[in-house]
Amino acid sequence: MSPEITPNLQTQSAAVIDWPQPPTNLIFDDEEPLESNRHRVAMNLLIRSFKHGGTTRQDIFVGGNMFVYYSSEQVKNRDFRGPDFFVVLGVNNDPSRLGWVVWEEGGRYPDVIVELLSPSTETVDRGIKKDLYEQVFKTRDYFVFDPFNPGSLQGWHLNLEQGYQPLRPNSRGRLWCEALGLWLGTWDGTIEGDTATWLRFYDTLENLVLSPEEFAQQEAERERQRAEQERQRAERLAERLRQLGEDPDR
Repeated sequence: MSPEITPNLQTQSAAVIDWPQPPTNLIFDDEEPLESNRHRVAMNLLIRSFKHGGTTRQDIFVGGNMFVYYSSEQVKNRDFRGPDFFVVLGVNNDPSRLGWVVWEEGGRYPDVIVELLSPSTETVDRGIKKDLYEQVFKTRDYFVFDPFNPGSLQGWHLNLEQGYQPLRPNSRGRLWCEALGLWLGTWDGTIEGDTATWLRFYDTLENLVLSPEEFAQQEAERERQRAEQERQRAERLAERLRQLGEDPDR
């Protein structure tokens, strides 16, 4: 590893980190929309499904399309937009944060990052950002996926001595996210009226992690099936009573 690489601040005590004077002119909205509606839906699907069924931990912050401020130089240049999806473990889950400001969070960086690729961002996401997440953030697991390219999923896990190492897909093409204890893989279906191949989380048994809406639909279908079973049972009972010469209505 190059001696110029910033040390892993996630493993250091915030009390001993000599932070620069925090800037006071932070912005939290670059007023730039996501690349497409599908990118927006894909990001929200990851966030909502992970929050609903991906973990039972309370000490997790989940963000999406938010600035991650990590240096005063970054603020001056204004050349970095936040990850499309990220997770920080072992922190309070205060949803009122406008962004993730490292020096206000005890030096904590995201543990997992997902970038949704597009023609205008792919080079940066696979290059400059990947290097940043590897060498400065020390993000344990990094994934990229183009919502318009079903075969584009790639991921890397951080080896502190060798840097990012490519993740090998399993037999179903899914990649293991060690930090979250979940698989990431593709799923074909319709979300918000858009039929496409979506990036989804899967649990250790490779069951799909459902969004709140999907969970509600699943529960409604189970209730419908239970009601139908009860109706069929009542009909069988009524038919048996008729065979015995009894009027089931009485």
